[in-house]
Amino acid sequence: MPRTITLRRVVVTGLGAVTDVGIDVPTFWQSLLEGRSGIGPITNFPTTPDWPTRFGGEVKGFDPEKHMGVDGREAKRMDRFCLYGLGAAVEAARDCGIDFNAGDFERRGVAIGSGIGGIDTIEVNHAKLMEGGPRKVSPFVVPRLMVNACAGQTSIRFNLQGVNIATATACATGSHAVGAAFHMIQRGDADVMLAGGAEGAIGPVAVSAFSAMKALSTRNDDPTKASRPFDKDRDGFVLAEGAAVIVLEELDHAKKRGTRIYAEVLGYGCSGDAYHIAAPDEQGAGAFRSMKMALREAELNPEQIAYINAHGTSTPLGDKAEVVAVKRLFGDAAKSLAMSSTKSVTGHALGAAGGIESVATILAIVNDTLPPTINLDTPDEGMDLNFVPHTPQQRKTDFAINNSFGFGGHNTSLIFGRFRG
Repeated sequence: MPRTITLRRVVVTGLGAVTDVGIDVPTFWQSLLEGRSGIGPITNFPTTPDWPTRFGGEVKGFDPEKHMGVDGREAKRMDRFCLYGLGAAVEAARDCGIDFNAGDFERRGVAIGSGIGGIDTIEVNHAKLMEGGPRKVSPFVVPRLMVNACAGQTSIRFNLQGVNIATATACATGSHAVGAAFHMIQRGDADVMLAGGAEGAIGPVAVSAFSAMKALSTRNDDPTKASRPFDKDRDGFVLAEGAAVIVLEELDHAKKRGTRIYAEVLGYGCSGDAYHIAAPDEQGAGAFRSMKMALREAELNPEQIAYINAHGTSTPLGDKAEVVAVKRLFGDAAKSLAMSSTKSVTGHALGAAGGIESVATILAIVNDTLPPTINLDTPDEGMDLNFVPHTPQQRKTDFAINNSFGFGGHNTSLIFGRFRG
């Protein structure tokens, strides 16, 4: 007989973030509000003047042992992206207050993805192979480089015996993971999910590859001003790294624990551009559909949305397509909403961006405070919405959208709302 599905309410009970502007959630949030850029000269590898781009958003001061009790030997078995992701998961798990050593382990799961995965591991071991032959390659290469390594390590760390998945949809990865986890709980396949994205891609191959595509900003003389979404003088995105994980929980499960609830997840939309492998549809058709789908699932009208955390990468094509989509969907209501890009502060952490920006969107609702778009000095033609330029705005925010779009034509929109009991 067909199963009757009763959709359940899903809330956010834990937040974790490891970013270039803070390796915990309070520092990350304060940095966003202050507009304190995390962009600076690359230190992960040596660059010379012939590198078109010599800066990025590197995570600073992250110590796996101090941050999450992973000693040096164990840390060597994980790629940088996995360490960041596990670090964010540890913070989120502590924040939510669940005793992961007891309870129904099979009703708890994980959905943490990465856009690129262990590229650092690949680079290092390829060099060893070329210099010393196959015997020099580490036996930990495969478990380090796997895109699903962070999901697996998180499952092991917290004995999550239920759903264990990893998304890999370029820059939409983190939001797809949160959306998938939301639906898992909503439809009764789990009670608790740790979800988000992780990335540690600032290395020679990724930087030179994105440079070859002419995708990166080349503002080497002033890196903190390089990420400037919606600004006339933007010249590409800024590569960053980090991770964010949020704990999603079925409402009654959370209520029984008497835990703090940050917000409620109300809608998830996703679509495909079916247009180009690296460029967005110029009319933002895919972004339009993903936002429309999320609104439909949340049973909201466009005018009820107070804030959009934009994908806003600081690329001319991407910024324009997103704004066109918003104007088309929201109509006259677009004039009254606010829309900012926190990538102006953090840079673009690829597969981690959706998780990082979900945390920012949730905190905007909790605090009724909208993080700014910094470096927006001269809005480009057609960029005439309220992009929260330079400084935060105080605004009652009951409902907000987080947009994430990626190479391959992946579009994802999440709607978070104020929890009302």
